[in-house]
Amino acid sequence: MKRSYRGVILLSIVLLLNIIFTQYTINHYYYENYKLVILFAALNVILFPMALFIYKKEVKNR
Repeated sequence: MKRSYRGVILLSIVLLLNIIFTQYTINHYYYENYKLVILFAALNVILFPMALFIYKKEVKNR
């Protein structure tokens, strides 16, 4: 039941990036920079499969 530090740190980094990209998306939407809104929203969507991949790899190694 012991987790590796590498998996926890990587998932924490992905979570931090999700929070940052979401905040940038909201801020740029407020200032009507729609190209950047689409960019940060796409980056936010790309991070989700990456987090799933990291999680499944860590569960498999356990």
